[in-house]
Amino acid sequence: MTDASPGGDAAADGGHEVARGGDDHDHDFPGTGSIKRWFVTTNHKDVGILYIVTSLFFLVLGGVLAWLMRIQLLAPRALGEGILAPVAYNQAVSAHGLLMVFWFLSPFAFGFANYVVPLQLGAKDLAFPRLNALSYWLYLFSGILFGVSFFQGGTFSGGWTMYAPLNVPTFTPDVGASTAVLALVLFVASVTVSSVNFLTTMHRMRAEGLTLRNVPLFSWTILLTAWMMLFAFAALLAALLVLSSDRLLGTTYFAMESPAGALLWTHLFWFFGHPEVYIVFFPALGVMAEVFQTFTGRRIVGRKWFILAMVLVAIQSFAVWMHHMFLTSINLQVKTLFMITTIGISLPFDLMVFALIYTMLKGKIRFTTPFLFVFGALLLFIIGGITGVFLGAVVLDYEFRGTYWVVAHFHYVMVGGVTALVGGLYYWFPKMTGRMYDEFLGKLHFAVYFVGFNLLYFPLFVAWETPRRVFDYAPELAPWHQLATVGGFVLGLSFLIMFYNLFKSAFVGDPAPDNPWEYATTAEWAVSSPPPLENFDGTPTYRDGHLEFIDDGEVAPSEERSGGPTGAAVSDGGVTASATRAVTADAELPTAEATEVEGPSHASIWPFVLSAGAFLVLLGLSPLQDAAFPEGMVGAAYATTAVAGGVVTLGSLVAMGLEPFHGPVFEEGEAWPFAGIDNGKVGMWIFLASDVVLFGGFLGAYVFTRVAFGWTGWEPIPSDPIPGLVNTYILLTSSFTVVLALVAAEKKHKWGLVTSLGATFVLGIGFLVNKGLEWQHLFHEGLWLSTNVRASTFFLTTGLHAAHVIAGLVVALYLTARAWRGAYLEDSRSVEYFGLYWHFVDIVWLFLFPLFYIL
Repeated sequence: MTDASPGGDAAADGGHEVARGGDDHDHDFPGTGSIKRWFVTTNHKDVGILYIVTSLFFLVLGGVLAWLMRIQLLAPRALGEGILAPVAYNQAVSAHGLLMVFWFLSPFAFGFANYVVPLQLGAKDLAFPRLNALSYWLYLFSGILFGVSFFQGGTFSGGWTMYAPLNVPTFTPDVGASTAVLALVLFVASVTVSSVNFLTTMHRMRAEGLTLRNVPLFSWTILLTAWMMLFAFAALLAALLVLSSDRLLGTTYFAMESPAGALLWTHLFWFFGHPEVYIVFFPALGVMAEVFQTFTGRRIVGRKWFILAMVLVAIQSFAVWMHHMFLTSINLQVKTLFMITTIGISLPFDLMVFALIYTMLKGKIRFTTPFLFVFGALLLFIIGGITGVFLGAVVLDYEFRGTYWVVAHFHYVMVGGVTALVGGLYYWFPKMTGRMYDEFLGKLHFAVYFVGFNLLYFPLFVAWETPRRVFDYAPELAPWHQLATVGGFVLGLSFLIMFYNLFKSAFVGDPAPDNPWEYATTAEWAVSSPPPLENFDGTPTYRDGHLEFIDDGEVAPSEERSGGPTGAAVSDGGVTASATRAVTADAELPTAEATEVEGPSHASIWPFVLSAGAFLVLLGLSPLQDAAFPEGMVGAAYATTAVAGGVVTLGSLVAMGLEPFHGPVFEEGEAWPFAGIDNGKVGMWIFLASDVVLFGGFLGAYVFTRVAFGWTGWEPIPSDPIPGLVNTYILLTSSFTVVLALVAAEKKHKWGLVTSLGATFVLGIGFLVNKGLEWQHLFHEGLWLSTNVRASTFFLTTGLHAAHVIAGLVVALYLTARAWRGAYLEDSRSVEYFGLYWHFVDIVWLFLFPLFYIL
């Protein structure tokens, strides 16, 4: 294999190299009619379609489980009555919640984000196309892994919030329960990769003149959502890794005898869980804003305040999680504080709701299918918000928590967001397919959907005294549950209308113009339907306040653009856009079916292979208990699967590193606040920010557990600080050798680079050997991960750090081998990125050493 640049790896996926015509002929990129395309594509539009289709599959699966639950709730049931046994009902409730929250809601929204955001920003693709494909395949294989859990004795049955101690093997002993947890770990990996990619793109690759204040509102919501995802899912990952350790390795964080187990899980989960509400709803809010502007012909009233309100909600979302914990032993003063923050976060939402309402009043409404769905979503969200106020008050929460009032409120908010996203599907369907949907069937779908929704969920407010997660309730509430069951089937069947409409229209619908909506003004409507492979022919710019395309260094005269100076596409708002594309007179955009690719690469099989390897690793590890595989052939089969998966994962990582791949080129544009910093460095910074939260979750769990145990009564493990002190010196020295490696690369000193990287690798090995000797000594003393919670926190936290060291050593070995062949002398960025990671790992140890060895 040859490198994409003299430096090799820096341009592997970040678009640092200018890939000119003909550079990508070794990537045979098939057309959309080929199955192969969907396995190798890295194009953001293809990935967006894959996300949407896959998430709709999980919607159907979660919906079938909901139907089973509603049939069980037709009448009060004693144990053994109805179509579901008690454990099966618990599994249906848990799996329904997990599928809908994780595998449907956010992926559905990010299908639109993948397709639309680069178009709205004026980018040819996301910053790291292969990472974008990787995020999808990790998502798909995580869903497959969750599906496998049903066939391993039963999936997780402890509720979608996975409260401790119901989440440990004592209460959920099936292998499938562990597999479900590992599936979530794989899902979070997908989310992290996607978040880093979107944040790098949106901060670094906006068209010239497209400042943050002028970014379209849908893209604004995705930007804020990605930031929330980056931090919230890192906290969830910390919780899931600890839970996986409890289930597979025998640690005792969440065991009944742990001094902080149940409360610790609740803190970690809801620190993720409440931002997740806005992670789900913000993209729906962005769809509302876009559709309201388009079908009222008005720019959103108070747009800058609308954006400010969203920013405030995104920040405040991390300061309200304890209102889910009002029934715990937290003292009243803290509960009161979080009641205040909960009320406070509703105020920016009030502003946004009134902005949407006033926009309707000021404009002329066109009652199309997309508008009906987003208007219905607004009504549903208002009901959900009002009913949520009751749960934010401590006294009322004592009464309503654990009842169907929470179920109804939650679904009015979350499924209300789905309603807006369905409107977004209709809104962008012509752009994605080049075909118009059947308007009559779309409106029929809305009517049946809206009736079914309210028939299902509103009776649950009336029957609020029904306890959650059980199928026995007061007989007088049965009529309301029967009405809700009818509504559930009406709601579910309404999607058959949508599936029929969209599937048929995708093949035989009327051809869609470039801009089928009279007042749609964002950049995706300035290109063909569907858009060409690389989105734009020429470089988009907003330097004159409206969308233009620079071709061969010249900007076309304004009269040659879409609608002239007054009718040109703008970044956002109610300015009429002509259906004529804003392109230069002598430039013609290629069709979406073009198969000869010039410029950036669009195909790689390795994201798929890497994800399959990760799937096999986690599937193979799923039956572990107390760090041991089951005896016999079954255990051997699982162990073999894990090893095979590890080989595939490592091999595909190396193959991705060696593969010549050109990302999209960022030539000139808006990049605040990262102007002058390349995509790779920004991506590494953002990734490390999520890693800060991950380690923060582990350190917070240690401190929380130790405080609950009694700080002074806690006997540190290990008792001898000398091994930790030696490792501190080793890592500090390795940071110095990394700096020497970067200096050598910048001075084009090959052997200095090789020697410094090799020294870093040797020092890292020395750290692990010293750590291994320390652990062996503790094992001989009778200490194991399951001995007590003190041992659990030490082994798991320092083990997580050791895993980061091992990952760094794999990269160091790869860099050393490449440097031996002369790489990185012309482009040292890969060495710099590795240095950032390695310094971070060393800094983390500077926190771990005093916390575990001295204090």
